[in-house]
Amino acid sequence: MIDDKEERNSADEQKKDEPPRHGADLLKDLMDKLGGIPLGSIRLDPGEAEQYGAAEEKESQIDPLDLIKKFSFKPREIRDYLDRYVISQSEAKKVLATAVRDHYDHVIRCLEAPEDAKRDFAKANVLMMGPTGVGKTYLMRCIARLIGVPFVKADATKFSETGYVGYDVEDIIRDLVKAADGDAKLAQFGIVYIDEVDKLASSATDGHKDVSGRGVQVNLLKLLEDSDVRLIAQNDMMGQMQAMMNYQRHGSRPPTTISTKFILFIVSGAFSKLDAIVKRRIGSTVIGFHGTEGAEVFEERVEEDAALLKHVQTSDLVNYGFEPEFVGRFPVRVALDELGEPELEKILTTAENGVWEQYVETMAGYDIALSAERDALKHIAADAVKEKTGARGLLTVLERFFRDFKFELPGTGITELKLTSEMLSKPKEALDKLLASNREEAERLAYGEVAAFSERFREQTGFGLEFSHEAALKLVALAQQADKTVRGYCESQFKDFEYGLKLIAKAHPEKTSFQLEAADVEAPQQVLTKWIKESYEGN
Repeated sequence: MIDDKEERNSADEQKKDEPPRHGADLLKDLMDKLGGIPLGSIRLDPGEAEQYGAAEEKESQIDPLDLIKKFSFKPREIRDYLDRYVISQSEAKKVLATAVRDHYDHVIRCLEAPEDAKRDFAKANVLMMGPTGVGKTYLMRCIARLIGVPFVKADATKFSETGYVGYDVEDIIRDLVKAADGDAKLAQFGIVYIDEVDKLASSATDGHKDVSGRGVQVNLLKLLEDSDVRLIAQNDMMGQMQAMMNYQRHGSRPPTTISTKFILFIVSGAFSKLDAIVKRRIGSTVIGFHGTEGAEVFEERVEEDAALLKHVQTSDLVNYGFEPEFVGRFPVRVALDELGEPELEKILTTAENGVWEQYVETMAGYDIALSAERDALKHIAADAVKEKTGARGLLTVLERFFRDFKFELPGTGITELKLTSEMLSKPKEALDKLLASNREEAERLAYGEVAAFSERFREQTGFGLEFSHEAALKLVALAQQADKTVRGYCESQFKDFEYGLKLIAKAHPEKTSFQLEAADVEAPQQVLTKWIKESYEGN
């Protein structure tokens, strides 16, 4: 007994000296215990090896990087492409077009001459500043689509410092691989876009320093230059299990990490209150050198250029709450302009795949051709400016106006809708007038809905409900009084008829068709009860 106890103690001491076991080791042990094939002894028979090798060779012939290698757009051509989709923001387009071209020029050189990849290269990561709805995200989506590289967007507010609660910064790289359909080779040349990055700025609140944002900044620093990210997180047990199963199936180990060296990082944010920091810096500088006269010059300067974010310097961003090392990783900085009424009107009239085009397509789905007078579009743009949400304000205004139109017009026979400024000012009156002018056609279509209900009832139940002309007109009137469609009203009023008619069919199997008059549709349940009673009294 003493010897057994000493042996157990010795074994326990040996376990203490062993390094901690990670997920992959534990999974390997688990697979071995469950009868899995030991990883070290995986072998494919000649037939399987030949088949798998042929599949691998076939896949290798399709180079996912061909699009990148053939990327030959000049900065002006990239700008021209962006002009088709994004209105205004000429400075931002110029900056982004140049930065993207420089970055992928370097990527192409490294792909064609691998020895160049060993040389140091400062990436042109981009920091975009500007209010919501000015096109920051849309610009990046368009650029990624033009180049043909995977693109992923994340919100900086969901990152956490440790990753245990929230989103780990490395998860966004894994999301990039998913966006590339699992192709890690292509994903390493993709674009990562992080919005709301201004929320990471650590600020002093009630005398306490907010360190959570600083921690995320520090973690992002590892990714911005050149870092290897595990494709499967250590706490992703299912991912590790799947990788092990793939290894057993194919006999080749897939890449386990992805390098961020060639991934282009774009971050953006509204940066509220940063303009006050810039104004204070510029003002103090001017007043310090020029006194009262300098203050007057400064006021004129601010009045002429309200977009103070265009004058942001590194010191302003540091004072805002960013780490100097973090700010330094974004050498390309650009401030986007706030959209005014002319720009919002252009978005409606000239932007490809814009908001107005989407509403035209939506109304076409209701068999209604939508158009608008020029004054109406100006009216929409003016209302959108008041929303103070940029281009998103257009969607808010349009949705508010079209809400009742999309609800009321389908099924009324109205096939055209032309917006005017007067309609936008008084939408309810315009809708009522439109419906009144088309009442006869709407009633004719509603009458046809009664026949359509009768046909559906026969197909679903095998019984015929035949409505006289007067009964159909009465149903249309009752549906209008109840503020329901004819279909919805009939479905509700005759919901018990299938069960009741089956009871009648038991007594009279030959009875499969039933006629209803105008008086019957006013109290259909009473009529059904009467029919059932009569059918059994006759027996």
